Amino acid sequence: MPVHRLTPILLCLLPMWRILTPASSHPQHSRCQLIQRTALCNNGKFSFVPAGLPDNIEELQLIYNDIQTLQDHSLLSYPSLNTLSLACNRLEKLESNTFQDSKLLDSLNLANNNLCIGYQVTSYALKTLPRLRALDLSENKLDDEMVATLLQNLTSLEYLNLSGNLLQRLDETSFRDLHQLKELDLQRNIMFEIDGAFDGNPKLQRLNLAFNYLPCLTDFHMTQLVVLNASHNFIEWFISRQDLNDTFQLETLDLSDNKLLFFPFLPNQSHLRNLYLSHNSVRFYEHLADNSTYLNSTTTVEFYNLKKYTSNVTVKLWDESLHGDISSLEILDLRGNQVEYFPRRFIQKMPALSRLRMCTNCLETLNLTSEQFSGSLYELDFSNNRLKQIFADEGTLSALGNLTYLNLSLNDLDWLPLGFFSSLPSLRSVDISYNNIDICLPEEAETNTDTISACVDWKNVTSLRQLYLKGCNLGRIPSSAFAGLPLTHLELSDNPGLIVQESIQSLSRTLQHLGLGNTHIQDFDFSHFQSLKSLNISRNSLSHLPPSLLNLHLKVLDLRDNRLSSIPSGQANTLAPKLHTVFLTGNPFNCCQTEWFRTFETTKTINMVGQSYIECEDLFQRTHRVEHLEPFLCLEEVEESIFWYILLIVPACLFFVAISIIFLLTFKPKMLQKSIKNKCLKPTSY
Repeated sequence: MPVHRLTPILLCLLPMWRILTPASSHPQHSRCQLIQRTALCNNGKFSFVPAGLPDNIEELQLIYNDIQTLQDHSLLSYPSLNTLSLACNRLEKLESNTFQDSKLLDSLNLANNNLCIGYQVTSYALKTLPRLRALDLSENKLDDEMVATLLQNLTSLEYLNLSGNLLQRLDETSFRDLHQLKELDLQRNIMFEIDGAFDGNPKLQRLNLAFNYLPCLTDFHMTQLVVLNASHNFIEWFISRQDLNDTFQLETLDLSDNKLLFFPFLPNQSHLRNLYLSHNSVRFYEHLADNSTYLNSTTTVEFYNLKKYTSNVTVKLWDESLHGDISSLEILDLRGNQVEYFPRRFIQKMPALSRLRMCTNCLETLNLTSEQFSGSLYELDFSNNRLKQIFADEGTLSALGNLTYLNLSLNDLDWLPLGFFSSLPSLRSVDISYNNIDICLPEEAETNTDTISACVDWKNVTSLRQLYLKGCNLGRIPSSAFAGLPLTHLELSDNPGLIVQESIQSLSRTLQHLGLGNTHIQDFDFSHFQSLKSLNISRNSLSHLPPSLLNLHLKVLDLRDNRLSSIPSGQANTLAPKLHTVFLTGNPFNCCQTEWFRTFETTKTINMVGQSYIECEDLFQRTHRVEHLEPFLCLEEVEESIFWYILLIVPACLFFVAISIIFLLTFKPKMLQKSIKNKCLKPTSY
């Protein structure tokens, strides 16, 4: 065909070619968002690196796509790239020349892929990155051998994430080339042994070993480490090397959720500030050091196979020097252990201690005077122990001038030092719930001369904002109990029969949260508490909402386990625009009066906690979920009720007709015969 004959055809196809060419050659560009020099191509269903992006981009994100292989020269168009994220793809390998033209790349995220398949080829690609500082290989099903191969010669690496893989055992060859490594994340593997794995990483400062299967950490000698997280393992012993004269830089040590039997054997010289030991089996054994008291007890313990070249080691069961240097400790968390007492001078070794958390232990007595807590103490939590009494003199209490949060709940306290709370001028939150302590009458607080008291008062504690008195068997609270206190939170739940209306009137301007659950209140006037934001009146057998609630600007309202059959539409419409959270489960609501539910449901700003568990009862006491209530349910019930009415009325009508007929047949038979004759025996027309 002559060329001049093709020209008209080409001219006709030219406009269509201009439209189709950009879409076919660079269709990916439209699926990426460009922000300065960052290209966001996440969730774009890409199977390869998109082309057509600006050649000066410095960061490229390709998270949640379908890339299976990162091919050679796929990044050739982006020589300025320094950050690349390919997390959550189907990536199996990076070809060896992938980064040939990406010499500036220093951060690479390959998390949640399948690099276990092509790890050998991928290792060649990683070696071509001379400036790589941060590498994320988490969630790739990598085992020990694969990791050792991938990390060869990555001498510039500073941050490495290997969490969520299949690592079992680490040795001196695992990270031997990572001389610049500062942070290493190994959590959520299946490691059970670490043998000199970090000796070649002198700059390592942050190490995460959480959620593994380590049985112990002994011969700890990483003096440069600042943060060590070894929580959620099976560690029974933590023993640092005692013969080192160097000062350990360790500031945070997390050994929570393990199986520790002893307080950890800490370094002799350290800067330790935060020690987390919650949920272990820690006890102190000072009482066993004297064999004269316990004749059949042992005073030593043996450590087996601490090192291949070391024989069994025997140490004293109790040696206070093993506590190490805790002079700089600020936070000590011993929650959920088996501590029965503090050893002598143990608390005194921590002059900087600001937070002591001893919840859920076995303490029976607490002598603040002999323990000599420091004036820096800010938070003290002794809840859920077996405390029966607390000892403290006036000088000790005055030294605790910085104590702000005090929790003594869930104990067996019957007595407290006289003026205990009023001697602590910085108290902001006090919880003595579930004890046997009463509130002092005014005359008791003034005339009591004993050093201990069975009641408490908060006179002159103008800093107090939160007070929790749940389950203290309180009856009538004195009218002046809270006078002068600027309380914002008052919790009085689980005190059945409590009479409290008069005593809390002085808090009407400041109170924001009030707990009156299970107090048997019925007619309580809340109209004066205009600052109230949260109210708990659950478990009070209330059959209707107190009308005074409607004038408040409540954000949280707890109405669980009452006897509410409905909430009138007017009340629901008033509360709906104000409430953010409402609790309604455990009430016998009427299935035919659920307009309030639709009001709350259509108000998007309300969270009905446990919405799918709110139930109602029909006329036959059948239970239904209000959320899935059928609209014709009540109609059927009405029809059923009409049917029963008909069954009752029809026999009555039949009975009345029968009586009328019998009466006529008996007393006026002629009238009946005449009536029948007139209606039935009419003359015919023939």
